[in-house]
Amino acid sequence: MKNFKILIPCYNDWKSVLKLLEKIDLELINIDGDFSVIIVNDCSSEKLDKINKTYKKINSIDIINIKNNQGHTRCYATGIKYISKNLQFDYLILMDGDGEDNPEDIDKLIKAALKNKNSSFVARRVKRSEGPTFTLLYNIHKLITLLFTGKNINFGHYSCLTKQDVIFLSNQKSLWSNFAGTAKKFINNLGSIPSVRGTRYFGPSKMPLFGLVLHSFSIISTFKYQVLIRSIFFISIFSIIFFFKPNLFFILINLLIGIFCLLIFIVSKRENLSELSKSNERIENILNVYTK
Repeated sequence: MKNFKILIPCYNDWKSVLKLLEKIDLELINIDGDFSVIIVNDCSSEKLDKINKTYKKINSIDIINIKNNQGHTRCYATGIKYISKNLQFDYLILMDGDGEDNPEDIDKLIKAALKNKNSSFVARRVKRSEGPTFTLLYNIHKLITLLFTGKNINFGHYSCLTKQDVIFLSNQKSLWSNFAGTAKKFINNLGSIPSVRGTRYFGPSKMPLFGLVLHSFSIISTFKYQVLIRSIFFISIFSIIFFFKPNLFFILINLLIGIFCLLIFIVSKRENLSELSKSNERIENILNVYTK
């Protein structure tokens, strides 16, 4: 029987997490495996008491309490680092705790990973549930990412990772800036299953527009040297065009490409290797709130 750990970050949204746990438990009912949940509490002001509900498939729930609020991405990185060093497991499942990672697809991820040994799988977003503005910005982000990195990154955190891949990712400094770009760059056997992005269980998204832009830059910055090479290529092409047909537009385009490339390298400086050794220092305590 395979051992699965399910990693879920939470910041002041215990109501959504508890609802998600119920749905996960229902979806796992026909899957043979040992399942336990690790929640990374990002210094929430809301408190969670001991869970009294009985789950059929989830055997235990532990909470890693973080000393200071560090953000969604670093919660995942802290959890991945802790689990890789301290727990026994065969697969690690990453899920957002607000309902947007559809729990109905968790069995598909698990079955795909079990069928394709030594391969990790991500939930490929085939349809989003956000409004037209966000969808437009997301598509622009995907196009820019494809142009400057050559990678089509159409997934978030929702994934089922092998132990080998988890250990390898836990030692990559870019994991502290983003997960999707790091997984795409460093996992060789990375499969995918189609998944429709769900809607939040309670309330609107808490991520501001600036956060979305920074998230996009963080993904692209993982491939900063590919960005540099492609930027030089694009600038060379537009410079040749300008030589034969002078136009202020081509100068402006080259200027924007240069600024974009510079910003990518600035964002990449957020990848601090020392974060890897500080992951345990972020943890205040680890509490068990449920055991079957």
